[in-house]
Amino acid sequence: MVRARIQAPMAMSAVADLVLKNALIFTSDDSLPFADSMAILNRRILRVGTYSTVQDLVGQGTRELNLGGKLVVPGFIDSHGHLIYQGLQMKQVNLHGVNHKNEFVRRVAEAAKNTKKGNWVLGGGWNNDLWGGELPMASWIDDVTPSNPVLLSRIDGHMSLVNNATLKLAGISNLTEDPEGGIIVKTTGGDPTGLLIDSARKLVLPFIPKVSVEERREALLRVSNLALARGVTTIVDFGRYYPGESVELSWEDFSDVYQWADSSGKMTIRVCLFFPMETWSSLNDLIHKMGEVVSPWIYLGGVKGFVDGSLGSHTALFHEPYVDEPDNCGMQITEREKLFKLTMESDKSKLQVAIHAIGDKANDMVLDIYESVISTNGPRDRRFRVEHAQHLTPGAPQRFGKLRIIASAQPEHLLDDAESATNKLGAQRAEKESFLFRSLLTCKACLAFGSDCPVANINPLGGMRTAMRRIPPSWDHAWMPSECLTLDEAIKAYTISAAYASFLDKDLGSLSPGKLADFVILSTDSWDEFAAEGLASIEATYTGGIQAYP
Repeated sequence: MVRARIQAPMAMSAVADLVLKNALIFTSDDSLPFADSMAILNRRILRVGTYSTVQDLVGQGTRELNLGGKLVVPGFIDSHGHLIYQGLQMKQVNLHGVNHKNEFVRRVAEAAKNTKKGNWVLGGGWNNDLWGGELPMASWIDDVTPSNPVLLSRIDGHMSLVNNATLKLAGISNLTEDPEGGIIVKTTGGDPTGLLIDSARKLVLPFIPKVSVEERREALLRVSNLALARGVTTIVDFGRYYPGESVELSWEDFSDVYQWADSSGKMTIRVCLFFPMETWSSLNDLIHKMGEVVSPWIYLGGVKGFVDGSLGSHTALFHEPYVDEPDNCGMQITEREKLFKLTMESDKSKLQVAIHAIGDKANDMVLDIYESVISTNGPRDRRFRVEHAQHLTPGAPQRFGKLRIIASAQPEHLLDDAESATNKLGAQRAEKESFLFRSLLTCKACLAFGSDCPVANINPLGGMRTAMRRIPPSWDHAWMPSECLTLDEAIKAYTISAAYASFLDKDLGSLSPGKLADFVILSTDSWDEFAAEGLASIEATYTGGIQAYP
């Protein structure tokens, strides 16, 4: 799947709309890594180089922007996010960063107090590792939510806490069996604790009132503003689909939200959309009808499947057991044969395939499936993706490189998982296989960075700093310093490599002539200082040569 470039209108004369000058431009284009000037016409880059090479493009009506040496980089591409989820969660109970049971309960109580009796209290972002690992229970919040059903998702989206009112509403009792691909966590006496893992959440979801179209549209506008403020001009959106949720959610968002925003001129960031793998034939039909490029704002990406859950929920799939749960190696959410069949069918239709894999066994399984499909269907430019690629066996990075598999990773997860990986896997295993960014690049794999929002914040500058330094909170040293990246490698993982990872590199990812003029102006004027400390802020974000933030 090689997406055709969106053609810009032909100019009557080569006079630029905008010229940047006196800048430190990092292009993410190896043919000209740095420049000091850039000319833009009709939303695309006309020329990049020194001011003397673009001076002839300045004419009546050209706006010249003297940046005083400030650093300019391509617009950041967030390679993995759940955009509508993020926008919705911005208006719900926020439990990110909560590190004590009392604060957890206080925030839920406050939300219930401000919610009409009988209405749902929704939210998430909690991470039990922050308060020592104890998992929350319905009994924590039953007293403060007597009149409201509650559902609160863990930070990774693979585990949810519900209260007793919700359990009764859904008919979940000590007699309820675990659904396929999910777990109803129970006490030793067999009573539900209120925790539902992966597909077990589908027992509750039908009782939650459907989010209105208006709310979802507002969520898109809200999160788009946040993305632009963080320098993100494109997000690869994997929809509102987690294991156990309706595969139709992503399709509803495409038609009700994205197409509405596009037709009404309200799109302010570009999106590349992935859909549940089970619906591959629907995407195939849509691409034949509309093409892969729906508009300058919407690209149809591919399909996504799941192998396992998450480390924090003890459902990431490993070859060896968790050290703190010796009888548990994790959970395989999708049967191997089913996943293989879906991948084979999707690939035959020339759809790009992305599969969620966190544990080392899960990653090996995906690599095995990909290798078999490649062998069967023959060579082509398919750009198979592994979403997260978080824990890898010693030979896995070489296989990524050999098979030309995209490692779509999230640096900010390192900050959350450094402690928990050590506790759950043991120090030796954790340090040998976790977040192997340098190893993947050394093995010639394509490394694309993202946030997995709302699991982590949309924050490429923070992700770059994490990838460069690898220092978790409360640590005074790097976790596996041999896996640290350089500044230019970290920027490329958010720009040209991220564009390549979604077949967007003809239009986006580098400041090269002919590409869309998406770029970010940073606060720093020193490459060396930025490379040493990784500290900068967003001064302005441009899409198509037009200022979108602030």
